[in-house]
Amino acid sequence: MELILLTQVFATLFMVGLIWFVQIVHYPLYANVGREQFSEYEALHNRLTMWVVGPAMLVELVTAVLLLKHSPNVSSMLSWMGLGLLIVIWIATATLSVPAHDVLTAGFSDVAHHKLVLTNWIRTVAWTARGVIVMVITSSHLGNS
Repeated sequence: MELILLTQVFATLFMVGLIWFVQIVHYPLYANVGREQFSEYEALHNRLTMWVVGPAMLVELVTAVLLLKHSPNVSSMLSWMGLGLLIVIWIATATLSVPAHDVLTAGFSDVAHHKLVLTNWIRTVAWTARGVIVMVITSSHLGNS
């Protein structure tokens, strides 16, 4: 149980830090890449980013479900809230971020870029709230050990 909890803490806090970097630095800098190189840049970005975020997102999801199923010491309400935030994150990724990236792969678009930066706040806020929840759960668990 503790290994699952610590794995979830790592995956979640990794994603919290990464999403803030993406929101404040990475996505805003898209506008400075250059129009001629942008399609190639975006295609590489999409391919390489999957290797970083894919495993962390999957580990986070699996550990959230495992904790919900197997941890009587962890607040059920907080665990459900954390899982709910993951669902929001996954839905926002699939319905907002991925389609914006698909448009940008064809070439830079001010509209798609603005939409990507704006709608990414959903994931940024959700992951930040989830990070707080995971820390509260961990603190509670450590206090009960």
